[in-house]
Amino acid sequence: MPALSTTRVVLGAFIVVVLGAAGLFVVDAGSTSPDPVAFDETVHSGITLEAERELDDDVELPRAQVFYSQYQYVVGYYGVETFADDQQQPEHEQRFGHPLTVYVTDYSGTGVELDDDGYPTTDGSPEWTDAETAWYVLESDAETPAGTTVVPFTDRDDADAFADEYGGDVRGWESVLEATYDRDDAAVARDRVDSHRQLADGRVEQTAEFTERPTSSVVGSDADTIQEAIDEAPADTTVRVPNGTYEETVEIDRPLTIVGDEDVTIRGDGNGSVVTVTDERVAVQNVSIDGVGETTRGDGDVDIDVDDEELGATFMRNYASTDAGIAAYSADELLVQDVHIDTPASGILTHGTDDAAVRNATVVGPDDPTDGLAGILLLQSNAVIETSTVDGTTNGVYLYRSPSTVVRSNSVTGNQLGVHLMHTDESLVTDNEIHGQTNTGVYIMTGPERNAIVGNTIRDTETGLSPGGSDTYVADNRIENSNVGLRVDTASSIYEGNVVAGNEVGADVTGMLPTNRVVGNDFVANEEHATVTSGPLRIWSDDGGGNYWQGAAGVASGDYADRSYTPTDDVDKRLHTTDGTPTLVQAPALEGLAGLEGTVPGMRTGSITDNYPACEPINADRLEATGWDDQAWTCYETTRTPTDD
Repeated sequence: MPALSTTRVVLGAFIVVVLGAAGLFVVDAGSTSPDPVAFDETVHSGITLEAERELDDDVELPRAQVFYSQYQYVVGYYGVETFADDQQQPEHEQRFGHPLTVYVTDYSGTGVELDDDGYPTTDGSPEWTDAETAWYVLESDAETPAGTTVVPFTDRDDADAFADEYGGDVRGWESVLEATYDRDDAAVARDRVDSHRQLADGRVEQTAEFTERPTSSVVGSDADTIQEAIDEAPADTTVRVPNGTYEETVEIDRPLTIVGDEDVTIRGDGNGSVVTVTDERVAVQNVSIDGVGETTRGDGDVDIDVDDEELGATFMRNYASTDAGIAAYSADELLVQDVHIDTPASGILTHGTDDAAVRNATVVGPDDPTDGLAGILLLQSNAVIETSTVDGTTNGVYLYRSPSTVVRSNSVTGNQLGVHLMHTDESLVTDNEIHGQTNTGVYIMTGPERNAIVGNTIRDTETGLSPGGSDTYVADNRIENSNVGLRVDTASSIYEGNVVAGNEVGADVTGMLPTNRVVGNDFVANEEHATVTSGPLRIWSDDGGGNYWQGAAGVASGDYADRSYTPTDDVDKRLHTTDGTPTLVQAPALEGLAGLEGTVPGMRTGSITDNYPACEPINADRLEATGWDDQAWTCYETTRTPTDD
């Protein structure tokens, strides 16, 4: 976080420090109740910034802001129900402390109504009111982008009137805190992994039939050029292209399959895209493509359906008009299979295309990856991208507003960013080999929700995995031999079954909300297992289980060591790099320090603590595959003196 400004506002014994550069309020809990702060100066939770920015101007979503006893920032919740659900979660109070003061938006006197989406609209901005004295309408028709919401009022009559018009029950604060709320969270992303794989299988099966279409035209026999054969071919047939090099650009404007026989190259003139697809159910198979133009940011004049008022409209138009080996627009059920593309710009580009399949494709970028744009670029599309190779581009696989996409079993090497998700929700990145990126292996940004990153091998990269947003599921990945293995910048996410080994920094925690569940991972042979920015205590254990940390193993207490481990502590973080650690971890002084840190909040801020460090690696086979398994050791079973072995 940026350095604190010198501005200090004293409210009795309650001290508020304004965090100038970031615009956040830093709180030192005192004995008096603070005044509410501007919502923009809180740490937000509940919906993404994108969803907030795309709401109509007169929409005023229900919000809460909470001052905690052990969390130095004010937390702003979109939806009272978001706070109520969070405070019911295990170890929430241990992470944040107890709520000192809670304020909620007050819809009394605002003329509140619901629009067609169920979002509350008002004549003016609601004021803040004390949560404990407000009245709440639950289970009404009111919505936020995250789902059903609770609507607060200071006046009971106003709450009753709202319930009469829009349904629901009027309740007090204690009832709100005890209610159950149905929220899509990281467990939903975890539970959808198998269904996403089935969705990808379905896309492959759906497009496979295009390879069985009857031949209607053979280039060289029935037509002089590929374009002439396309123009003459009936829909739902195959144009066959014999061995050779064809210097032309082509447009496919009807459902056809274009398939090369033996060694076929389609070569453009270095201007624009080489193959353009403008209809659905098209297949391009078994061809090589080169001669692509060099434009990586077009002039925006491409004929696509974009609402110029929506967020990112200019970005969309410019990127959709970049040059590519294959550029597809509104081309649902596109199949690109067994193709090789050399490109100085992009390899495969889709816009407004659903249920596409890219299989066994190879895209090679320019000599300098920073000159290109993307190997495979999806804009407002969804697809399965599988068993393909992308090398030497700025973005290996780039998904922009392309939810429900599955990227699996690919080789992504030598790019700046390996797999890059932007404004993309509910996608699956799985079983990929991602090596040698100059910046980041898998980078998820701009506040997306419920993505799953599962079973990938990411290594030899500046930053291995940097998932952002919320409710992300990160599991069973091998992240190794990088400067930073894992950058934790998410909220309310699940990290489990990962092996983080041989990195300079295993995990760098930058997210400000301590709401992630990090359990069942192995940290081995990292110079530093974990680092953190300023912020609260992060507890990386849950329900009696924790992670394996090389250096934490001491005396066994069941499957776990008998003392907690803090990888950010000045002593603990050196244990795995210090000779004689098996003896040191049993020292009474070290145990006493761990106990003190566990009870004094001031010693726990800006740190990570695992209350149940595992005695042996949890993901032994995955760790063995990294080659760092010989660096791991186990606990001593019953004695406080090291055994001979």
